[in-house]
Amino acid sequence: MRVAIVTESFLPNINGVTNSVLRILEQLSNSGDQALVIAPATTQTPTTYAGHPVKTVPVINAQNFLPTGMPMGLPQKRIKHLLDGFAPDVIHLASPFALGSYANKVAKQLNIPTISIYQTDLGGFAKQYGFGIAQHSLQKILYKIHSQTDRTLAPSTAACLDLHLAKVPEVYLWRRGVNTELFNPSKRCQTLRATWKNGESDKIIVGFVGRLALEKRVADLKVLQSNPNIKLVIVGDGPHRNKLEQQLPEAIFLGFKAGEELAQIYASFDLFIHPGPNETFCQAVQEALSSGIPAIVPLTGGPADLVAHGRTGYVINIADPIKLNQTVNLHHARSDRKQMRIAARDSVSMRTWNRINQELKGHYQAVIDQRKISELSEIGVA
Repeated sequence: MRVAIVTESFLPNINGVTNSVLRILEQLSNSGDQALVIAPATTQTPTTYAGHPVKTVPVINAQNFLPTGMPMGLPQKRIKHLLDGFAPDVIHLASPFALGSYANKVAKQLNIPTISIYQTDLGGFAKQYGFGIAQHSLQKILYKIHSQTDRTLAPSTAACLDLHLAKVPEVYLWRRGVNTELFNPSKRCQTLRATWKNGESDKIIVGFVGRLALEKRVADLKVLQSNPNIKLVIVGDGPHRNKLEQQLPEAIFLGFKAGEELAQIYASFDLFIHPGPNETFCQAVQEALSSGIPAIVPLTGGPADLVAHGRTGYVINIADPIKLNQTVNLHHARSDRKQMRIAARDSVSMRTWNRINQELKGHYQAVIDQRKISELSEIGVA
């Protein structure tokens, strides 16, 4: 199978979109399939990944267009030449916006089926950044883009419902995988925990992992740092870090971490928390659960799909400081915390990237077959 992946984000930018694309490319390499990546250019973008070529297009600063502030790939005729020359069986549009929308138009011209991945709630992000006027416009643009592809894959039931209500056709649930070998309860480190506690053995370690940006709502965790029983650990970097360090002076900021170091950090928490209300999925929640760490997540968005309230974590209104503080204290008082850790791990133990990407290849094949049937029907064979 030949798969062209047109992505709005790629290395060196690390986020949910990039990580998913990397895992897919690795799977395609392992299965002997061929892929081509088309992505926005930076000085550090690799020319290949997992043996697949990476082609780039110029970028424009999207700060004035997108609330995320990420670089936006510039649609150009070169995309058609790249796709036509590669002759893919299917085109995978990763979180499509300007670049993905243009590639979808090219796909129609070349009669190539497309699958789009709904991964970023731009409307929700716009609201968090104070772009209230742009909120509905951005969301309408996204829904229109997905409506024009052959199939849309969404990572949570909440995202599927939003797309269905917007009358986007052919929407399917496709979750994300997690590296259960890397993110493992066995990585728990008592030395690291002791360092965070600084001699106070009764401290509850509550951790956050993610990009330090406004839409993540990390500032909502201020109530936790004022609780003498809690030590707040923040992992990640981003444009909001300096302000957060001022707002949360008692928290420990570890910066960006990855690999074994990140796995050890996850497994050494007592609770994981992700306060952002506009996540379509949230891979960090899965990584925490895989590490045997119960998670506190908001009532809205994809994370609520991942957590069974009271069993593998807590689904609450995190913006309510009283409720948040009570939840952490309640967890600390529970006698079945070990059972919760086991349940957290079990809830994602079968969700490996290999299994998830086999599902994805099934979706690829389905749209390829549908296109062939349509072509036969048009010539009166079927």
